[in-house]
Amino acid sequence: IGSVQNQLQVTINNITVTQVNVKAAESTIRDVDFASESANFSKYNILAQSGSYAMSQANAVQQNVLKLLQ
Repeated sequence: IGSVQNQLQVTINNITVTQVNVKAAESTIRDVDFASESANFSKYNILAQSGSYAMSQANAVQQNVLKLLQ
């Protein structure tokens, strides 16, 4: 009986910690400034697209140079 009681206590403690973590995460999500985060998302999305475009252009230049050398 004692070991079962200990296991239940450990389970209760784990659930309590999980509950606290979920409430903290929910609070963080609710406190987000959506306008600011949307702007940041757009900014980083544009930067990522720009990087991809720059890489494709660099690759195209290399291909053109190779064609000229052939």
